[in-house]
Amino acid sequence: MIYFDHLVETSSRKSLCSLQIEKLHSMLQKINGSNRFYTKKFDAAGVGTKDIRTIQDLPLLPLTTKAELVQAQKDVLPFGTNTTFPESAYSRFHQTSGTTGTPLRVLDTPESWDWWGRCWGHVLAGAGLTENDRLFVPFSFGPFIGFWAAVEGARQIKTLMIPGGGRDSLQRLSLMKELGATAMCCTPTYALRLAEAAEEADFDMGGITLQKLILAGEPGANVPATKARIEAAWQAKCYDHAGASEVGAHSFECESQPGGTHIIESEFIVEVLNPETLEAVPAGERGELIITNLGRIGYPVIRYRSGDLVRLNQEPCACGRTFARFEGGVLGRADDMVVVRGINIFPSAVENLVRRCEEVEEFRITVSTEREMGNLAIELELNNNSNPDKARNTVEQAVRNDLSLRPEITIVPYGTLPRFEMKAKRFHVKNI
Repeated sequence: MIYFDHLVETSSRKSLCSLQIEKLHSMLQKINGSNRFYTKKFDAAGVGTKDIRTIQDLPLLPLTTKAELVQAQKDVLPFGTNTTFPESAYSRFHQTSGTTGTPLRVLDTPESWDWWGRCWGHVLAGAGLTENDRLFVPFSFGPFIGFWAAVEGARQIKTLMIPGGGRDSLQRLSLMKELGATAMCCTPTYALRLAEAAEEADFDMGGITLQKLILAGEPGANVPATKARIEAAWQAKCYDHAGASEVGAHSFECESQPGGTHIIESEFIVEVLNPETLEAVPAGERGELIITNLGRIGYPVIRYRSGDLVRLNQEPCACGRTFARFEGGVLGRADDMVVVRGINIFPSAVENLVRRCEEVEEFRITVSTEREMGNLAIELELNNNSNPDKARNTVEQAVRNDLSLRPEITIVPYGTLPRFEMKAKRFHVKNI
């Protein structure tokens, strides 16, 4: 079993809590009075940093929302007030993808960028990568933090990193084959797109020595049917990972693959709350992830409402780690749920049903409301030599059995639906 930091990753629960409170105290002391955003929040809440003596005192601090961070950015352009140091202290600029609204700009000091690398070191080592691997990263980098930090993580575990930017999908496949790539970081969508491009060009993927895919950026690696399809296409193991530009790389799937992702508890404190009442939920029950990062002093987030739905499991893992786990990874987003005829629908649940149908190459889901009645429409793009009637019936029956809804299914010509390299947008909601 490969570890990034064996001593920390196998620490007792008591030792982990002691480490967390020590780092939290240090961070609060550094940002108090220096970070305008959090100094103002703490003063308004009437709480001082000295009031936080143990992890159990954490709920005394106010919650943070993305809307607050975005507003702080609008109030003081271009970077907002959640900065602890003068601008000259920062060396990295990134921003969120903007899929849920206004992009949020984030800054990192050299120290916090090193912290990002340590977090990604846990991610890559968790999948078993070592200095003997060759990691392919198939993106032309922009301001979205995406896999920038994966490059830093690869440096920290001394893995050879092969950049694949500035190339089309077929050229990337060829480069992976020529250089003997053993692992790849990308989105689940792009892993499937590369396999599709290979099939279209009759490219022999058998010559690629890939063994592991570390997938992030969207659900997929934790959606059973999607994960199974990717592993079948690549004949390689998939490993899930989750994080956010404003938070950090916070969880990863280990080699034991217990059906969830480990939280990097040496660098984050997590809480799970009912998204409506904001009360703590018992371990094993679904709730919203509230997260505090501990190593990003220059751009901290404290008790941040991530919007992600998770189930917490603190039982030790077969891999030997004592880091708690999110059962099933990130289950979905609280704001993604829609109600169709009284049924709660999450995009990942529909994706899992659609991906079970082997004939489906790509799909798009639209939830609409017409005359106060909800409608679930699914467009299916099929691979060659498929039976359209069979595919339509298979998906319709799966949705009816699992979700008690009868979807409106349309078969569209091959190549009709968009392809994505980064975050895919297959789920749409509209009112008529």
